[in-house]
Amino acid sequence: MADDVFKALADPTRRRILDELTERNSQTLFEICARLTTRHGLGLSRQAVSQHLTVLESAGLVISRREGRYKFHDLNTEPLKHIVSRWLGPKAPESTS
Repeated sequence: MADDVFKALADPTRRRILDELTERNSQTLFEICARLTTRHGLGLSRQAVSQHLTVLESAGLVISRREGRYKFHDLNTEPLKHIVSRWLGPKAPESTS
């Protein structure tokens, strides 16, 4: 699972999508596309953004839910918490400065 998370985070567009979901959760594909275009100057097709969302969802970083004809995307930080605890868990030594 951690490999999927690292693969998903390796792409700068997917990191921007996560940034947008951090700022405002529960966005539709249309909203995410609009924010990527207006805020980051990325002219990606809806299909390209949808493929990025599929990778993020496979890694567990995004959870999607349907409400009527709309599909909303939410950030899920649990996979990141597992990675952080792997190296920075309770047994990690404190840094000395």
